Amino acid sequence: MMDERKNAEHFLDLIQKSRRGKFKLYIGMSAGVGKTYRMLQEAHTLLRNGIDVKIGYVETHKRPETHALLDGLPLIPRRKLFYKGKELEEMDLQAIINLRPEVVIVDELAHTNIEGSNNEKRWQDVLDILDAGINVISAVNIQHIESLNEEVRDITGIDVQERVPDSVVAQADEVVNIDLTAEDLIDRLKEGKIYESSKIAAALGNFFKSEHILQLRELALKEVASQVQRKVETEVVLTRNIKKERFLACISSNEKTAKNVIRKTARLANYYNSKWYVMYVQTPRESADKIALDKQRHLINNFKLATELGAEIIKVKSKNTTKAIIKECEDRKITTVCIGKPHITLAKIILATDTFNALLNKLSHENIDLVILS
Repeated sequence: MMDERKNAEHFLDLIQKSRRGKFKLYIGMSAGVGKTYRMLQEAHTLLRNGIDVKIGYVETHKRPETHALLDGLPLIPRRKLFYKGKELEEMDLQAIINLRPEVVIVDELAHTNIEGSNNEKRWQDVLDILDAGINVISAVNIQHIESLNEEVRDITGIDVQERVPDSVVAQADEVVNIDLTAEDLIDRLKEGKIYESSKIAAALGNFFKSEHILQLRELALKEVASQVQRKVETEVVLTRNIKKERFLACISSNEKTAKNVIRKTARLANYYNSKWYVMYVQTPRESADKIALDKQRHLINNFKLATELGAEIIKVKSKNTTKAIIKECEDRKITTVCIGKPHITLAKIILATDTFNALLNKLSHENIDLVILS
């Protein structure tokens, strides 16, 4: 009976996937590399070949070369909303679904919608459009990918607020990197092709420093290569048996370290196209009546982050953190356990107990890797 149900669910999943729209995503190392320009060029090519393509939302940032490409392309009027006494415009999600074009262009995937919109984020709009069977071409900068947030902040000193979950990027059927050399990008900036003249000096002194661009370019190239490899491993039938990775990220109530462990484990899981879990062990000293309110809030936010990145949450009450981890490894066939550096609370708990060696021995015996993330 169980096998019949699984077979039926698998077949239903295949049907739903076949009805879903295809998703093409352009990725760039920064603003100004030409993502929107390339999308509009592609829209013209599709239109010339008889494809019903429409512009759902495009932001040209007043760049003349990009704006000129809008000529001749059918635009879906934006939805007008009043927010804090001002009339603002957003992409009209319902109009796109009602019109049902074959392909729709949706720029700025990481955008946060105005309060009162159908969804909080534009990437959620895109998922709704795909579920409606409409093909989508979209774009995002590398700094907006959720699991890269820490690395981008280390490179640029900027904490990017608008982010796209890795699980959304992983759903793309095709990922294309729009690449420029650092010199070419800086030249475009100086020529006024990215920002207006009043913003150029500040941009050159901050985000658009040559060393920043080089590192962001490397991140973009790695991300696209990772997505291509994931797609190959998912779709190409392999003739040899390969060990299926399963990651367990163990976190404490420490906000920053937990967030770092979650994001880095998400990167690993995404690279291996693997299932992964985030585990929090609630010890007696962090019981509901003892844990500080700010730590409760941090945990809730980190659980939400982990869910958005594609993890399954495991919350366990136990006096012994190490034994709880070992049990979950056995129950869920974990191949790699990820924890934070030894200065964090979780590692202190483990290292302070006599059972730490038992954890290492058990992991070693079961051929489970232990990764300590910095």
